[in-house]
Amino acid sequence: MPRAACGVLLAAEGLLAYKQMRAIHAVLCGLSASYVHATLAPWCLLAGVGRYGGQGVSAAVVEGTVNEDIGAVAERIIAHRPDVLGLSCYLWNIRPHRELIRRLKERLPGCLVVLGGPEVSFRAAGYLAELPLADYILSGEGEYPFAALLNALASGEDVRATPGITYREGGTVVCRPAYRHTDTPPSPYTPTFFEALGGRICYMESSRGCPFRCAFCLSGREEGVVFFDETQARQTLLSLAQSGTRTVKFVDRTFNADRERARRMFEFVIREYGRAIPRGVCVHFEMAADLLDEDTLALLAEAPAGAIQFEIGIQSCHAPTLRAIGRHTDLAAAERNIRRLVAGGNIHVHVDLIAGLPYEGYETFADSFNRCYAWGAHRLQFGFLKLLYGTEIEAKKSAYVTKFDPYPPYQVLETPWLSAAELERLGAVAHLFDRLSNSGRFRRTLAYVLGQTEWQPFALFEDAARHLADPGIRTADALSDSFYRYALTLPGVEAAHLRDRMVCDRLASNAQGILSPALRQPERRLKAFRLHLDSHPATRRKASVRRGVEWLSGEGAFVWADYELPHPVTGEYELHIQRSPL
Repeated sequence: MPRAACGVLLAAEGLLAYKQMRAIHAVLCGLSASYVHATLAPWCLLAGVGRYGGQGVSAAVVEGTVNEDIGAVAERIIAHRPDVLGLSCYLWNIRPHRELIRRLKERLPGCLVVLGGPEVSFRAAGYLAELPLADYILSGEGEYPFAALLNALASGEDVRATPGITYREGGTVVCRPAYRHTDTPPSPYTPTFFEALGGRICYMESSRGCPFRCAFCLSGREEGVVFFDETQARQTLLSLAQSGTRTVKFVDRTFNADRERARRMFEFVIREYGRAIPRGVCVHFEMAADLLDEDTLALLAEAPAGAIQFEIGIQSCHAPTLRAIGRHTDLAAAERNIRRLVAGGNIHVHVDLIAGLPYEGYETFADSFNRCYAWGAHRLQFGFLKLLYGTEIEAKKSAYVTKFDPYPPYQVLETPWLSAAELERLGAVAHLFDRLSNSGRFRRTLAYVLGQTEWQPFALFEDAARHLADPGIRTADALSDSFYRYALTLPGVEAAHLRDRMVCDRLASNAQGILSPALRQPERRLKAFRLHLDSHPATRRKASVRRGVEWLSGEGAFVWADYELPHPVTGEYELHIQRSPL
């Protein structure tokens, strides 16, 4: 698109001087991890251009994902003929961003490339040296600095005065300190944002910063937390909830660091759910479980099922590890509160652990896992330590890490406490655990097997990972049948009762109502029982609803599920069990 020049009059030492301005158009892009996740950072920068941008400055957002053809993303950007491309850089997109820059510069060599985001902010000089096709890096919060850079380019001013900028000067790279807003940044939630959202998972922030300074995390690098206006946050939440999305995720780190403020937001969600917040929308918060007080827990017990979801970072239960990473968690309080939240049955609870932290060996990690598993969270996610630039643990990596991947995501491969082989074994356990437990498809089965064998949970999943390492076990049916055959080899497990649990799990979690091959058994009474159910008004199947019916040989009963509405917290369909009337 052509760039029209415009003239402005400037006062200079009492005289009117004429200075030529040129129009500057920027494209803002940040590749998200997948299509269902709407990226927020480019929209924040666009809002900054709207508030702080001067005459002749304009911008647009082009979205993409790391999974699509990077050439297609480049073509969408090139269609705008931008003067400037701004890229929001994270662990998951820095590699495709490198290719995107190369393609853009081939077609538009005059387009300036500006990088920002956590992946480059804390190693700006290094990245600018590594990426000769990138022109500038902006460190810190970007809403004002990006607009200021565009203003300088439009007016011909010196871009080196831009806050947070890293640039080349001669043969050296010059870095300015990271920028932090002194006022509340402009809202990214514009009509254009909502048009582009398209029902995807959307992110919301009502504060920036974190009061805690965990050694593996970037969120607490700046002192203190900046809280945004609470009334505006509520209005934004309602707008997002009414946009067609199914999930609104607050990105605030430790949302309940201010307990009173958090409780007021929970109360607002509960009060508006089913009114201004449509039923079926879930609001997600990252929480510290030990900071939940009695008043908040009592309030949360009143939340409609599925309205609220919590992600709770425990990271480790090993005291030396917690001390080394700066975590000051009251584990007894965290356990008590998580158990209470789960027992309420109305809030989905997700607990996080990290493998590879300082002083955490294989056995102590297994202990942390077993302890957290016993709390009953709906999802127990264990990830692996990544050495993020700018974190304390990265600065001390020589003491804490023996080997790590030098390329994103910088995952730790060996520590003084965990060998490379042990971390590889943990990776296999994590993969299988996700498929068996975190999938929610084997809840009754796992409880039965653990009860019969009296194994600790980690030992079971570790053993299962060794026996189910076949890469050919890809589908849900293949996993179900393989785990069935594996579990039958364990002492104390009875075939009929194992099958009963697996049949119940299958009917509760699979809306097709069809068993995997190994679980199928001929039962001549199934057809008659279906007719029996349909002959009674209370159990008659709705015409548009699929029904699954099976025989439980160990129980001596029929089980059935109608696939109408899954439970909003567990995702399961309700099961009905009836002794044979036939």
